[in-house]
Amino acid sequence: MQILLAGSVVLPLIGALAALLPAPPGLKGKNPDQAVLRHGVTVTGVVFAATLALAVGFDHGHPARMQATTDLSWIPALGIRVHLGVDGISLPLVVLTALLTFLCALYSYFNMPTGPSPKAFVALILVLESGTLATFVVLDLMLFFLAFEMVLIPMYFLIARWGGAGRQAAAWKFILYTLLGSVVMLLGLLLIGVKSGTFDMVALATDNGPKAQLSHTVQLVAVLAVGIGLAVKSPMWPLHSWLPDAHTAAPTVGSVLLAGVLLKMGTYGFVRIALPITPDGMHTFAPYLAALAAVGIVYGSLACLALVRTGAKGDLKRLIAYSSVGHMGFVLLGIASMTPTGVNGALFANIAHGLITGLLFFLVGGLKDRLGSTDLDTLAGTTGAALYGRAPRFGGLLAFAAVASLGLPGLAGFWGEMLAMFGAFRPAAGLSRPAFLTFMALAGLGTLLTAAYLLLVVRRVCMGGTLKAPTSPQDTGGPATAPALPDLARYEYAAWSPLAVLTVLAGLWPAALLGLTNPAVQQLLGGGK
Repeated sequence: MQILLAGSVVLPLIGALAALLPAPPGLKGKNPDQAVLRHGVTVTGVVFAATLALAVGFDHGHPARMQATTDLSWIPALGIRVHLGVDGISLPLVVLTALLTFLCALYSYFNMPTGPSPKAFVALILVLESGTLATFVVLDLMLFFLAFEMVLIPMYFLIARWGGAGRQAAAWKFILYTLLGSVVMLLGLLLIGVKSGTFDMVALATDNGPKAQLSHTVQLVAVLAVGIGLAVKSPMWPLHSWLPDAHTAAPTVGSVLLAGVLLKMGTYGFVRIALPITPDGMHTFAPYLAALAAVGIVYGSLACLALVRTGAKGDLKRLIAYSSVGHMGFVLLGIASMTPTGVNGALFANIAHGLITGLLFFLVGGLKDRLGSTDLDTLAGTTGAALYGRAPRFGGLLAFAAVASLGLPGLAGFWGEMLAMFGAFRPAAGLSRPAFLTFMALAGLGTLLTAAYLLLVVRRVCMGGTLKAPTSPQDTGGPATAPALPDLARYEYAAWSPLAVLTVLAGLWPAALLGLTNPAVQQLLGGGK
């Protein structure tokens, strides 16, 4: 188990170095580009298999206990250790990360984005995977910071070199926002380590451990500093403005990984660091976090409604990016409730958002490949998408992903948002219940607005006009079927169907995930008891 966990983090780095080397003559296939793309599929596939083996070997009877641990001294003078481990909170995120990266590598093998050499592309994807996996399994505050920052450079280059229009500005905005937030977060992490005498996250999470050395004032400053860095990555309103530009400019697989994996790093940090290590400071700031989360839910939905209206020239990728602001607002609201119900809902919503929004960005990328545009007015025009008639399987899958995203009962998007609102309905002792009831009401309004804009997207894109304009004086432009579009290809089935299947399974069998997270959350909020 130790080897599986450590190997899952290290193997992508080794694979990234190997991707930059010349391919052996017997493995080149038709050309070197094909060889390196196949290398990416192989490495990410092996990592995914290792995480599945880790999940199978995990002691599901004790999900609150750290398992597959490695604890080695690294920098003794500073007390920094290579400390790795997984519990019921981090294991689902590890498997989700490995799955999405593998599906992105598989998709890119058949549909490589336009840009420089695939060697650099594959290497960056693998470095990104390693950094993300490390973020979810390290148990040392300094290692957490290094892993947290490790993903920035590969994502910057994926956007800047393989992105679309406006990619340079979007990439710079992404890295400047996240770097500035990370500088403040580092100061907060150092404050915790210096005042407590350790950077070990497991020791700090227990009530009778080094956490006792953290005064109320220290906790307040630490939560504010660490929270800013985590909030930028979450992304929390009003620190979200880098997200729509980054998603709009990023290549398809970049958007999938950004929404499905990177956004989870910030909210995971709140659960793993802020809640157990600085509970007093978190208790003070929880109402403000909940208020910003509720505003983000409504704001994201209203922004999507503005983009979807006729004549707004709204971009479908940008719309889904703004929807992420709203969906991640539910995650932050659940965390801010500081209750087991709310935190479990937040963790469930994290996984559901990764599955559903990852699928949506895959579909939007496929739509752009077929029609050359993701402009909603273009897609809904009289010669627009009309997916039900022109590519029925593609249109059906897009409609499925949309209704899953709006939180239809029986699909994964429902449980996390419902539990987050239940947590706000009865927050932790000492938090203002009237205030949290207001936030819950705003979140409920957000669910209605979410349903409105997603159903409008389905109506405009899937049920768009099927008439074509006159092409000659004799052609009246009467009833005529628009030209057919390529329906789902085999590689698209392979890359997208796992996300659809897991969305259904998580919706019908939520206990599979909640059974992992709940004992760990109970122990986390109980000070290690």
